[in-house]
Amino acid sequence: MTIRVLLVDDQPLLRTGFRLILEAEPDLTVVGEAGDGKAAQDQSRALLPDVVLMDIRMPGVDGIEATRRIVREAAGGAHVPRVLVLTTFDLDEYIVEALRAGASGFLLKDVPPDELVQAIRVVAAGDAIVAPSVTRRLLDRFGRHLPSVQRQSTPARLDRLTERELEVLRLIARGMSNAEIAAELVVSETTVKTHVGNVLTKLGLRDRVQAVILAYETGLTTPGALP
Repeated sequence: MTIRVLLVDDQPLLRTGFRLILEAEPDLTVVGEAGDGKAAQDQSRALLPDVVLMDIRMPGVDGIEATRRIVREAAGGAHVPRVLVLTTFDLDEYIVEALRAGASGFLLKDVPPDELVQAIRVVAAGDAIVAPSVTRRLLDRFGRHLPSVQRQSTPARLDRLTERELEVLRLIARGMSNAEIAAELVVSETTVKTHVGNVLTKLGLRDRVQAVILAYETGLTTPGALP
């Protein structure tokens, strides 16, 4: 099965580089390119990509708003593109906003080609990319200063979770994989997968990315918390 990718970046040279990397893979094809968020929304609607590789900083409609529009427009439809956000980290303080807008994960722009390819495959399969070290650095550095986090007032519904599920959610928020959580709790990875699924279902979350954000927004874990 071929994964259809839409490239969104305001720098043509970067789009060309990504295209060369992706089209060298037998299971990936670039179906289109866009240089701003509005064009990305239009292209996504017309081309029905499986994955949108989305830059954050672009003229006009930025990547955060474009992600929000693409995800909202596709919600409930037969085809829902997955958005994988790219960031330079030091410049993009509001990457968390993109995740909250519906992105399935994020990568740094200097990601090695093989990791970029694998991330696209993972996202296309319906999973989320949460790079543990980058997630920690982003949330620790910016978590206290994001305006929408400070204004957040939606009930967390954490009382729906068992004590073990709360513990699993805390470990997810620390960027740990299922295997790492299993080792931490001394249980099987299958058991961890069951707990993760219960957490997402009970809290009405789409994936692990949203679980990380919710854990920080509700104070279940905080920036700077030690692993």
